[in-house]
Amino acid sequence: MQLLRLSRRPFFWIIALVIAIFAIAPLIGNNVDLRERLVLDALYITLASNLNIMLGYTGYINFGSIVFYGLGGYICVWLVNSYAWPLGLSLLAAGVGVSLLALVFGLGILRLRGHFFALATIGIIEGVQAFTENFGPWGGSSGVYLSADIFKPLGGPARALWVIYFIMIGVMGLSLYLSYAIKNSKFGLGLLAIGQNEDAAAVLGVPTPLYKAFAYCISAFLPAVAGGLFFFKSAFIQPSDAFDLTLSTEAIVVAMLGGQGTVTGVALGAYLYEELRSYLLTTATFSNFQLVISGALLLVIVLFFPSGLMGWIYSRFPRTQKVLE
Repeated sequence: MQLLRLSRRPFFWIIALVIAIFAIAPLIGNNVDLRERLVLDALYITLASNLNIMLGYTGYINFGSIVFYGLGGYICVWLVNSYAWPLGLSLLAAGVGVSLLALVFGLGILRLRGHFFALATIGIIEGVQAFTENFGPWGGSSGVYLSADIFKPLGGPARALWVIYFIMIGVMGLSLYLSYAIKNSKFGLGLLAIGQNEDAAAVLGVPTPLYKAFAYCISAFLPAVAGGLFFFKSAFIQPSDAFDLTLSTEAIVVAMLGGQGTVTGVALGAYLYEELRSYLLTTATFSNFQLVISGALLLVIVLFFPSGLMGWIYSRFPRTQKVLE
């Protein structure tokens, strides 16, 4: 019902157009290189858009968002490899399982605020990584490897890469629509009120602990699915890759670059950042300075563009606020 109402707005169809471009572009000329670039863009957009539900709407800085991605990857790979579950069912189980864990964790750590919450989320990363490194069914510190036979149900490795790509684009689209729907809902208004002044929101009747826990839970589902897809595609997962704090930090940089609290800004920031990151990693001169440049970029944003790209666009072109959320 909510999406039906939002479908009357131009932004709903702008999202649909973006999804269509992502889906069609690599098909033109069977461009595999473009497909591999866009699948990473879609992954970053998914992670940043779901992080934005906590960071952009409630103002809670979650360094532990990568836990959702990593656990989703492990659950999916484990179910496919050890129990021969179909990919779709494994992804669903990963999303639901991680969301329930997030709800449990959220009810506890969301009692903390500010830098205490941020530090607690870093602690969760370290704790979960230590657990996976010592958990035998998940391969311990060596991780889990998938054989090429695992792709047979999808038509073999070559066809499977295309199937995974289109599913990832679907996950990206759902992330954008989810963020859009939440922002324009009563629930979203409650989250924004928490972000402005949590104590005042509670006085006005917003059930702040419940809203924060639900936001934390909701923001876990699609990153877990994206993690399952990415590591199934890679046919390999290990703790250091699944729970890389750098990726969480980059998601925060992306949200601030584009404009936290906006749907368009976060997606645009994710796309631009991933394109910049890919360029730096493939350029000999800058390949070892990727994180330095990311840190410098974050510093520039905080000092000179605290509202991000969308804040700048809104100030220069006020009418865009009626079209771009």
